[in-house]
Amino acid sequence: MQRLSALGLAIKQARIERELSQEKLAELAKLHRNFIGLIERGQTQPAMGSLFSIADALDMPASDLLRNVEILVAATKDLDMSQDGK
Repeated sequence: MQRLSALGLAIKQARIERELSQEKLAELAKLHRNFIGLIERGQTQPAMGSLFSIADALDMPASDLLRNVEILVAATKDLDMSQDGK
């Protein structure tokens, strides 16, 4: 999994855990709902300011959000490696 896709997934997972809609997250982060959707689908890369706004809206440090991205990327690499060994 590429980091951009993993970032979208990490944001989506955190949003769902907090029972927020894309619209509510966008409102809290002062961003457009369509932009949140693009990020979650891995179709665009947020600027640092937007990333911090999203993390704040999710009530989590941006470092935790990025750590979750790295965990998702590593898990995918591990899965790919285990499938290659079959």
